[in-house]
This record gives sequence, structure tokens and C-alpha cells, in this order.
Amino acid sequence: MYPTHFSDETHRNLLDRIPHCTGREVSEWLHDLAEGPSLLRFDERVSWLRAEHSLSYGHAKALVHEFDLRRARRNLV
Repeated sequence: MYPTHFSDETHRNLLDRIPHCTGREVSEWLHDLAEGPSLLRFDERVSWLRAEHSLSYGHAKALVHEFDLRRARRNLV
């Protein structure tokens, strides 16, 4: 997998701030990623969130990483 360059604590802090900064819940953003374009690369999905929704780099990166973590957990069950 790709490095997040964030500690687990920083990742959690970024996710916790997303509703305050964007006015939308993390689950809504994850839904947008699932329903968005079929981009395979991590950096492409980060760029899409930034361009389409004007998210900061850190928030977009945290959302894509969280999306991938949850998808991986679903595939392991």
C-alpha cells in the first residue's frame, strides 16, 4: 500500500475536522468517492476531490486513505 505520510493520530484529527471545515460528514465524502469517477491511483482520487470539491490537500488525502482502509476491511471479511 502507499504511505499516508500522516501518523494515525494526525489522520484521525483530520477526519474529525472535516465536518467542521466542509459542512459535510465523512460518510458523505466517502459516498462521493464510491460514486465518483473510477480513478485507480491514490493521487488521482486526491486530485479529483481537490478539483471537484475544493478540498484542502490534507483533507482530500485523509478521505482517500480512509476510503481505502474501509474498502480493505470489507474485502477481508
